[in-house]
Amino acid sequence: MVDLESEVPPLPPRYRFRDLLLGDQGWQNDDRVQVEFYMNENTFKERLKLFFIKNQRSSLRIRLFNFSLKVLSCLLYIIRVLLDPPPQGNKWYHIFWVTRCLPLWGLQVSVALISLFETVLLGYLSYKGNIWEQILRIPFILEIINAVPFIISIFWPSLRNLFIPVFLNCWLAKHALENMINDLHRAIQRTQSAMFNQVLILISTLLCLIFTCICGIQHLERAGKKLTLFDSLYFCIVTFSTVGFGDVTPETALSKLFVVIMICVALVVLPIQFEQLAFLWMERQKSGGNYSRHRAQTEKHVVLCVSSLKIDLLMDFLNEFYAHPRLQDYYVVILCPTEIDVQVRRVLQIPMWSQRVIYLQGSALKDQDLLRAKMDDAEACFILSSRCEVDRTSSDHQTILRAWAVKDFAPNCPLYVQILKPENKFHIKFADHVVCEEEFKYAMLALNCICPATSTLITLLVHTSRGQEGQQSPEQWQKMYGRCSGNEVYHIIMEESTFFAEYEGKSFTYASFHAHKKFGVCLIGVRREDNKNILLNPGPRYIMNATDTCFYINITKEENSAFKNQDQLRRNNASRSFYHGPSRLPVHSIIASMGTVAIDLQDTSCRSASGPNLALPPEGSKETRRPSIAPVLEVADTSSIQTCDLLSDQSEDETTPDEDISTNLEYAKGYPPYSPYIGSSPTFCHLLHEKIPVCCLRLDKSCQHNYYEDAKAYGFKNKLIIVAAETAGNGLYNFIVPLRAYYRPKKELNPIVLLLDNPLDDLLRCGVTFAANMVVVDKESTMSAEEDYMADAKTIVNVQTLFRLFSSLSIITELTHPANMRFMQFRAKDCYSLALSKLEKKERERGSNLAFMFRLPFAAGRVFSISMLDTLLYQSFVKDYMISITRLLLGLDTTPGSGFLCSMKITEDDLWIRTYARLYQKLCSSTGDIPIGIYRTESQKLRTSESRETASQSQISISVEDWEDTKDTKEQSHHRNNHRNSTSSDQSDHPLLRRKSMQWARRLSRKVPKHSGKTAERISQQRLNLYRRSERQELAELVKNRMKHLGLTTVGYDEMNDRQGTLSYILINPSPDTRLEVNDVVYLIRPDPLAYLPNTAPSRKSSICNTTGADTREETQL
Repeated sequence: MVDLESEVPPLPPRYRFRDLLLGDQGWQNDDRVQVEFYMNENTFKERLKLFFIKNQRSSLRIRLFNFSLKVLSCLLYIIRVLLDPPPQGNKWYHIFWVTRCLPLWGLQVSVALISLFETVLLGYLSYKGNIWEQILRIPFILEIINAVPFIISIFWPSLRNLFIPVFLNCWLAKHALENMINDLHRAIQRTQSAMFNQVLILISTLLCLIFTCICGIQHLERAGKKLTLFDSLYFCIVTFSTVGFGDVTPETALSKLFVVIMICVALVVLPIQFEQLAFLWMERQKSGGNYSRHRAQTEKHVVLCVSSLKIDLLMDFLNEFYAHPRLQDYYVVILCPTEIDVQVRRVLQIPMWSQRVIYLQGSALKDQDLLRAKMDDAEACFILSSRCEVDRTSSDHQTILRAWAVKDFAPNCPLYVQILKPENKFHIKFADHVVCEEEFKYAMLALNCICPATSTLITLLVHTSRGQEGQQSPEQWQKMYGRCSGNEVYHIIMEESTFFAEYEGKSFTYASFHAHKKFGVCLIGVRREDNKNILLNPGPRYIMNATDTCFYINITKEENSAFKNQDQLRRNNASRSFYHGPSRLPVHSIIASMGTVAIDLQDTSCRSASGPNLALPPEGSKETRRPSIAPVLEVADTSSIQTCDLLSDQSEDETTPDEDISTNLEYAKGYPPYSPYIGSSPTFCHLLHEKIPVCCLRLDKSCQHNYYEDAKAYGFKNKLIIVAAETAGNGLYNFIVPLRAYYRPKKELNPIVLLLDNPLDDLLRCGVTFAANMVVVDKESTMSAEEDYMADAKTIVNVQTLFRLFSSLSIITELTHPANMRFMQFRAKDCYSLALSKLEKKERERGSNLAFMFRLPFAAGRVFSISMLDTLLYQSFVKDYMISITRLLLGLDTTPGSGFLCSMKITEDDLWIRTYARLYQKLCSSTGDIPIGIYRTESQKLRTSESRETASQSQISISVEDWEDTKDTKEQSHHRNNHRNSTSSDQSDHPLLRRKSMQWARRLSRKVPKHSGKTAERISQQRLNLYRRSERQELAELVKNRMKHLGLTTVGYDEMNDRQGTLSYILINPSPDTRLEVNDVVYLIRPDPLAYLPNTAPSRKSSICNTTGADTREETQL
């Protein structure tokens, strides 16, 4: 093997200087056959051309050598001027003749010979048939002027002192520098920006112009003032800067003419150069330039890739990203293919952002643009989809290509990708974090139907806030709501925690309860060290380990908390009382101030075993003593845990044979046999034993299997959930699955009606008058509008129409822009809404990221914007677990042993619990549930004239027959008084309609001739009835007439029931001393019923989640 290798001769060196003269003789003496291609490279001229021109590296060396020669010739000229003695005698003689010493002459001749030889050689190699084109080139002419006289002086010694304008070689040096830069770019295969080249050309042009002017003035003034080089430099600078002191001026006519010529040249050349530089500068401002390689290696930065950058998206990203203290030193590089928006440019010029945010115009599909953004050095790359496009699938395709391009260019860069449609999610499974918009949207819409305001709960949890919103408001609910909105999800390793370290070896529920009792934090989940899956409330059988990662809800994380002992606090302020209620419970005060929390430590000593009775108190004992609650055990006791056997559902089988048709359907628990798209998470849920035919799925049409044509005929036991959507997309799968999850009792499953079009007749047929909730999905066809904020126009108007027609209907919808939430359930004259609008503006001025949170529809969970969940993707950069926890809460993912989100309603029988802390203890000691918040509904005082109008009109009749039958004059007088109060406010709602109605009534009374008293009385009653009819009564009459026309019963349609008298809001992780109120809905994380099976499964009247409907009678009994 070694012999074979030794026989192989080395490859001959190519393109060396000796090969230019001798050729490739090594190949000629070789016995092997050489294949010659059709290229004439063996000629002497071709080898020279290859060495001097074609070969990048050798050409670069030649041009560098040429540049050095030109600079050397200029330096020799300066040396000659400095060594030249002062001229004397004839002034014209000193212009044509100078004094040049012999060594200096020898150097200048050598330089001239080399330069001329190189110029002639390059002209010969680049000759293409036109000799005059080579001769008449300005560089060639300058070379002849500067080199030929020196060569002549060799043969004619008397010409050695002849003046030669060698300083003109500066222009040849400039030309060589430009060629050298171009060859340098080719050699290193990297293109510098055009701005760099233009700046270099401008500087070199300016220097050459000044150097030429200095040398020319100095030489021509040898016949005049005999200026030095420094005097000439001073004169040129003063002249070109347009200052013109006048202390140094040219005297000879030639020098004056030379100055005029140079000024004219400067006026022509320099503006052209500056114009090109300004144009390139403006273009660079549009494209954004480059992100510095040095900065990328020394500083940390993230890249945000978007198809179009809007001001709302930018501010949401910057506010959420820089809300974390450890990200303050990060740079944000925005890569967008469109030109920067005017509003975005104005924001990026603010000093707070101009130093940290860099905008680059470019495409993520181009490696050159990714290189400009230094994607390979980025800490993360966020790729966001454009949700305002009509074709959302096309938008996803663009996002997928961007993700692929970034992964191909920078495989080690973490990817945070936002996708719109769930069927496209499997294309980007390689991304580190993915948020699918439709998955989260439909899941939150579904949970809003059974756990009220889940969307608001999730939105507040994923937003960064200090809990300072609403603290300056005069209303108490806004202060509580704003303070609790500052709660977020944090994590810490148990052995490093002050909150949870002492509970090592204890059960999860024990640790959660006592941590809440002592520190006011809510422990919601854990993760084993050797397992990446997060478990939400794994139950009382889970034993805490020192290496577990604990996930908890609190105002701030433990690392930013300061602890104050309660005993010391009592000594310092013994007279202070923290809670003035009868129970005298200690207050676990949480004081938030700039990210730091001071938490009072409480005495957590366990009560003795011989404490009060653990069972529910009898009726007679409620007034004598406060009932007791069983303590939470350190280690789970099977007999003390009251679990719901959701797999057997024995309590649900206790039905009578004559119940509704819906109860005759038999269910089985299992996984859906078909998945609507690749990548959907399998969920254990309720299934039918037999597949229903497609014809039976049409609710408004009968078939051979049933004859029902409206929802009322089906006789559903539970109230309906109506989904009004434009198309039945794959995202509806994520709406149905949470409503059919296995842990929800069969008796509480609500029928789901999909309404693809919503005219009034279809709404009435599908049972809107007795529906529990109506979900209105954002219309994709209206998402693209000339004005971005108009994308929600159709949805808002449709929801407002439903609100006017069915004011008692619970309507839940989703909008594209959060700013449009103020138009939901819009009332023009509602003073309270106007006050909330002012509060929102004040909170925005204070820098709040949750200024919209006080809008009543959002606080009540009636509306949300999916763009709010963009912060979920941004938070994942710091909290990589937030997406997993959110998916578990929404039921999008199911992990064995992990709990689920549900709710329970507080009734009057449960008020003996009194406070949230006792409720926490009761739930942990009985069912193992972990409460995380309260949904509270309070009565709102009637503050508007519209409300007073509604209250007064609700006591009158609207039928004409009732007016005709009325004979009591006192009642008529009462109606006349009410008429004066109501018509004025009614007319303001629809002035044109009211005005026309009144005009019609007056004309009717004037034109109709006088008849009998009975006829006049009837006309008078009709006029009064017309005046008194409000807009709501007209709409109610319209709906009832349509129902009668369709053959539907009007029983159950309550046209006067309006929700404007109440307001609802969420308290996330409230303080332990918070008093419970009737109709409070408590959010619970319930343990997974599949994690363990109890020994006995007694029949319990318990409600798992759907406790908000008006028909629900079986609530969770405490």
